[in-house]
Amino acid sequence: MELNADPINMGLRLLACVFHLPTAVIYGSLSLFVSILHNVFLLYYVDTFVSVYKIDKLSFWIGETVFLIWNSLNDPLFGWLSDRVFLSTQQPGAEISSPEVVLKRLRALSHNGPLFAISFLAFWVAWTHPGLQFLLCLCMYDSFLTMVDLHHNALLADLAVSAKDRTSLNFYCSFFSAIGSLSVFMSYAVWNKEDFFSFRIFCIVLAFCSILGFTLSTQLLRQRFETDGKAKWDQESTLKELYIEKLSVPQEKRITLAEYLQQLSRHRNFLWFVCMNLIQVFHCHFNSNFFPLFLEHLLSDQISVSTGSFLLGVSYIAPHLNNLYFLSLCRRWGVYAVVRGLFFLKLALSVVMLLAGPDQVYLLCIFIASNRVFTEGTCKLLNLVVTDLVDEDLVLNRRKQAASALLFGMVALVTKPGQTFAPLIGTWLLCVYTGYDIFQRNPLSNVVSAQPKLESDAVLEPALRQGCFYLLVFVPITCALLQLLTWSQFSLHGKRLQMVKAQRQGLMQGRAPEIKMI
Repeated sequence: MELNADPINMGLRLLACVFHLPTAVIYGSLSLFVSILHNVFLLYYVDTFVSVYKIDKLSFWIGETVFLIWNSLNDPLFGWLSDRVFLSTQQPGAEISSPEVVLKRLRALSHNGPLFAISFLAFWVAWTHPGLQFLLCLCMYDSFLTMVDLHHNALLADLAVSAKDRTSLNFYCSFFSAIGSLSVFMSYAVWNKEDFFSFRIFCIVLAFCSILGFTLSTQLLRQRFETDGKAKWDQESTLKELYIEKLSVPQEKRITLAEYLQQLSRHRNFLWFVCMNLIQVFHCHFNSNFFPLFLEHLLSDQISVSTGSFLLGVSYIAPHLNNLYFLSLCRRWGVYAVVRGLFFLKLALSVVMLLAGPDQVYLLCIFIASNRVFTEGTCKLLNLVVTDLVDEDLVLNRRKQAASALLFGMVALVTKPGQTFAPLIGTWLLCVYTGYDIFQRNPLSNVVSAQPKLESDAVLEPALRQGCFYLLVFVPITCALLQLLTWSQFSLHGKRLQMVKAQRQGLMQGRAPEIKMI
């Protein structure tokens, strides 16, 4: 009997540990179930449709154009549908923060997380005309990813106000995202354009793990807020929440979408931030889309397959691990100073690589990996800036509740087009400069060259290699210069940021008789 009891007892102890995990850890684990799928998607979806399904250029451009429009509109649309009730001006007796807000976001995550995983699977099986499948898969996948990202990011602003608590939440997101990036290492081992079966099985396993993870994590978090209809926080967590019990409030005038957009147009820091972030999103997705191309044409004949796999995996995992260090710097110097330093670093590394040239193999390996590492690391920090903008928006417009999901959606409205611009502008620049067209079956035959057309592809390859190198270094140089210009105009840091946070916390503490500590 003891032999049978031991596994049962171990299982019970494990279950008890899971139920007593800090809230920040469970919140961060949601990043794991997104990243194991999204990294694989970013790396292979273009190559799959171009090389495996043989999509034609016109269908590709039509799909990306429609995706550009939908990708930009669905974030503010879903954010408005979620948070429009929070936009009314704060009035006496009105709610400041409520566990119902958190529960609403968790319910959305529990439904859309599994649907996001299912939509991921639709890419890897040819089930209709490549052009139609490309369009439908992109729009469906992005819709569910948007719902997941909006509510997950909104929780970052809803669960905490102080920079310390938000940094703690972001720390666990980076930690679990790093673990999720291991899927890139494994994907490289099963990726084969000629035999797609192993890769499909791999994607099914990833999707199943994601569905299971979303279901378990959201259920655990919901249980902490559903006890007697009140918030229930883990006492070992560093996060604390204050909320005001619901009271009857006078009838309020709801703010229309036009009025909300007018408020945003007067939000100076929001406007400068989205300009900078648009460039950042473009650069992040440019690196993701063209990383395999750079490896193939700049390094494939000089490094082994295992080294290429290592570079690929490091470029996806290192940003999250590096972000753990960046977050410690943020606690000391602030997010603004760290992000500005990363822009200067990106510019300096790109200039050094340009001066060194494409023949420095080891330096090229380091640059290709570090370029992606620092660019992605910057993206991970910007959610903290958006949460600060949520605070400033609440204070400036005296809202009864921070409309965090809506503001994240409005940021995405302006910045997400960078995802579509990246492959379109990248392929266009490459074609204009070298004549290389990724949509043609033998693209090297069209590379502009003074050599006769009967020359082999090996003779034409140097022009393409040089074009890839210039694309690799001039894109980050241009992005860094534009970002330093726009970021210098952003003022929500230092004393200004401290004042905004003090005013938001003052709004919460101003109704002390109605506040309960959980």
